[in-house]
Amino acid sequence: MTQFEKLDLLLRECGGTIQTFQVLNNGISKSVFYAYVKERGLEQAAHGVYVSPDTWTDAMYLLHLRCGQAVFSHETALFFHDLTDREPLKYTITVRTGYNPSRLQEDGFQVYTVKKDLHEIGIIAMQTSFGHSVPVYDMERTICDLLRSRKNIEMQVFQDALKQYAKRKDKNLRMLMKYAAMFHVENILRPYLEVLL
Repeated sequence: MTQFEKLDLLLRECGGTIQTFQVLNNGISKSVFYAYVKERGLEQAAHGVYVSPDTWTDAMYLLHLRCGQAVFSHETALFFHDLTDREPLKYTITVRTGYNPSRLQEDGFQVYTVKKDLHEIGIIAMQTSFGHSVPVYDMERTICDLLRSRKNIEMQVFQDALKQYAKRKDKNLRMLMKYAAMFHVENILRPYLEVLL
């Protein structure tokens, strides 16, 4: 099997998206890979991320590959959890404080930052519509994030999401209140819950 044939196989296994580190881990040099990229017409989607021209692009997955610490949050997380019927106009992510989000913002993403110790709380893996696994905040964390960022979010979006959440069988009110205390939004959340529950 030639190195190009190995790369063809790897590209198929990876669903048409391949990263430079995967190529190197398979014992293929960068120079051979770059010749392959040129020969096969692969497009560079992000630093070290290449996509086959006949592949449907999964923008969420590419964003995850581009910025590994980015977690889908706020309106985008609502969409993942079926707590809104509005598809987000631009993807919303949260990164750790200290990460420079300017390139992501220039590319049209809404970026929130949070302290490192709060960044990891409530992360779960969910599937994009293309079947790729990406990090998303759970429902309870998302509701707390919306309250923390309420100046940037339409109140109607939040109220609708909370109504949908209240109807869900898989809601975890104990976890919601725990997060609300951690993120200092308990006093804002409580009146909404008293009306809905």
